[in-house]
Amino acid sequence: MSLADTARKLDALDPIAHCRDEFDLDPEVVYLNGNSLGALPSAVAPRLAEVVNEQWGRRLIRGWGEGWWRAPERIGDRIAPLVGSAPGQVVVGDSTSVNLFKALVAAIRLNPGRPELLVDAATFPTDGYIAESVARLTGVEIRQVPMPEAAEAVSERTAVLLANHVDFRSGVLHDMGAITEAAHRVGALVVWDLCHSVGALPVELDAHQVDLAVGCTYKFLNGGPGAPAFLYVPQRLQAGFDQPLSGWCGHADPFAMAAGYTPDAGVTRGRTGTPDILSMLALDAALDVWDKTSIAEVRTKGLRLTDFFLSCVDELLGDRVTVRTPRTENRGNHIALSVPEAGQVMKELISREVIGDYRPPDVLRFGFAPLYVRYTDALTAVQVIADVL
Repeated sequence: MSLADTARKLDALDPIAHCRDEFDLDPEVVYLNGNSLGALPSAVAPRLAEVVNEQWGRRLIRGWGEGWWRAPERIGDRIAPLVGSAPGQVVVGDSTSVNLFKALVAAIRLNPGRPELLVDAATFPTDGYIAESVARLTGVEIRQVPMPEAAEAVSERTAVLLANHVDFRSGVLHDMGAITEAAHRVGALVVWDLCHSVGALPVELDAHQVDLAVGCTYKFLNGGPGAPAFLYVPQRLQAGFDQPLSGWCGHADPFAMAAGYTPDAGVTRGRTGTPDILSMLALDAALDVWDKTSIAEVRTKGLRLTDFFLSCVDELLGDRVTVRTPRTENRGNHIALSVPEAGQVMKELISREVIGDYRPPDVLRFGFAPLYVRYTDALTAVQVIADVL
């Protein structure tokens, strides 16, 4: 069977093919960059129009008492099943960088007397920048460690390990359970960055007794550019979660306008300032698609889709590219290929309506969002790459 016939057959048998209808997509574009910015869900524009014209336009400030004020917790509870969390442990708001700052400082405060902050040596740059700032502010030492060595690197000196669930360049999926367990054996805490795994594959925060986690919502959750991030604080740590950005929205009684800060008893203490309601409710609409599928179905398709892409790469590209992503199941939903002049190659691909992205020095990165990417898209992308090369 030809690759084209295989792609058509796989698309015809795809049990979540109907989810593509939930997105506003240009049929002429092969979009393989959902790991940077998800596609636009069709539900977002009408929902935002209603929020702007009716809620803001007609209800005005009454909107805060009619659903806006508790949106961070309510939407957090919608994300909770996607990260393996019970309700009341996820709150939405601020950016990933801001939430990471909160989580790292709080983790160090939860684990005093330990002088070391371990950081994934291949971490996304903003995580490293935030970690360096946290280390300066708290007086701990920062040490970089390759994630495959993290379980052995944690020690009695380690206050917290900052770990990425999926590597943003290579797509390698790290073992959350094993790494968290190794950290706990020596009394260390772990903060997990879920930006490249939430909405792409199952995450089991509660089952693995994860301490704290952060993630963005504009990639595989399709919340839109600059959509608010989320923060996970399990119930067992909420009473001691002393975050450094103690804004009024995290106060136990924010409208009392008290001079002193008393944190809320629950995950609300993770909030800081007034939430961005327009972005928040756009994300709320984007999450509606998860009522029509499950993260297990998405993961199954994600592995099959990337397997098919790799088979196309092997047949059509051969040794002209080097695959940097594992071919086993310990990968996320993006594939990294190394080629000479990768930046220029990606520019040419984008000019031909195949949209991925480039990571220095030589990586072409293609993200497969199973909710809307088809097997025929994967084949088309490889055919265009072959032509460009």
